[in-house]
Amino acid sequence: MDKKDIYEHLAKIYLDASSQTPKEPRRNFLYKHKNVFLGLTVLAIALSFVLFTSFNPAKLNKTPGEIALVLQPEATRINFNFDPAKKETYTIDIKKLNLSRFRALAFSLKKANYFDNISVRVEFTSAFREKSEIYVKNIPYRWKDYYIELSQFKNISNWANIRSLAFIVEEWNAREHHGVVYIDNIRLLR
Repeated sequence: MDKKDIYEHLAKIYLDASSQTPKEPRRNFLYKHKNVFLGLTVLAIALSFVLFTSFNPAKLNKTPGEIALVLQPEATRINFNFDPAKKETYTIDIKKLNLSRFRALAFSLKKANYFDNISVRVEFTSAFREKSEIYVKNIPYRWKDYYIELSQFKNISNWANIRSLAFIVEEWNAREHHGVVYIDNIRLLR
């Protein structure tokens, strides 16, 4: 071997050795981020526990296991102005639904004007033109839930074909001549 071969051989060994840096052992993603993964797992378990222990079906329907048919889930309002009209009506078309399996009507009401004294007439109409009504008096300024047993609507003889449900504000049942009544969460309960 001559000098040139030795120099080339040493240079090759030296350059190959210097370009190879010691490598860290490869670790998977979970090993590198184990603290993040552990923290997210603990957070998910804690959140599940809080949600599970705070869930109470009685808050949704007042009694556990209660079944409801929601007729109007969003809040709506009755704007009344009794200058030309004598009453304002909000009607839900029930389309001849059979209500004989239901026991009560539930809804929430509130008025817009704190000083107004308002009563609302709640009226069912059957397919046979039978009408029965209940008056809900002293509507509060804050939301209040109402539950009316269907047996209180005395003039309906057959609950198998109900055509409509109406909420009516009449001139003689309001102190002010204009205002707003809000209705929300109208449902039938079994």
